[in-house]
Amino acid sequence: MHIVQAKASHVPDILDIVNHEIEFSTSIYDYDPRTLAEQMVWFEEKQQTGIPVFVAEEDNMVLGFATYGSFRTKVAYQFTVEHSIYIHKDARGQGIGKALMVPLIEAARANGKHTMIAGIDAANVSSIHFHQQFGFQEVGRIREAGFKFEKWLDLVFMQLML
Repeated sequence: MHIVQAKASHVPDILDIVNHEIEFSTSIYDYDPRTLAEQMVWFEEKQQTGIPVFVAEEDNMVLGFATYGSFRTKVAYQFTVEHSIYIHKDARGQGIGKALMVPLIEAARANGKHTMIAGIDAANVSSIHFHQQFGFQEVGRIREAGFKFEKWLDLVFMQLML
């Protein structure tokens, strides 16, 4: 397995991972699967703004990806980022998330970011534990912030000072 900067050719595999999470999990609070055109716009915006997108790949297959983006759009938040890290459903538990998180944190630091935020569904205990291993600390919970699969979802915010 190799961790590399994503290329446009990786976007269809990234889309498959994203759409699986949208359709079957509460890790993404969207209802509708994304199109390839929408995901390409997402990727192009990352490229134009210098935001890294890392992929873990093996045998030309994307096993997971990680990136970050603006936490909020107001200028005072420019040093705070919210990250995303997703692993293919068939590749979990193999250390891929850890392999992706390290360069993501390093890139955020190198890009002058001050803090990284994770927004995690409160029921996703494994993601909370994963983030704790990197020093993220829970800094807040919003009860019933989302509604998906006919139930209310609590959102946990975790923070890592970079």
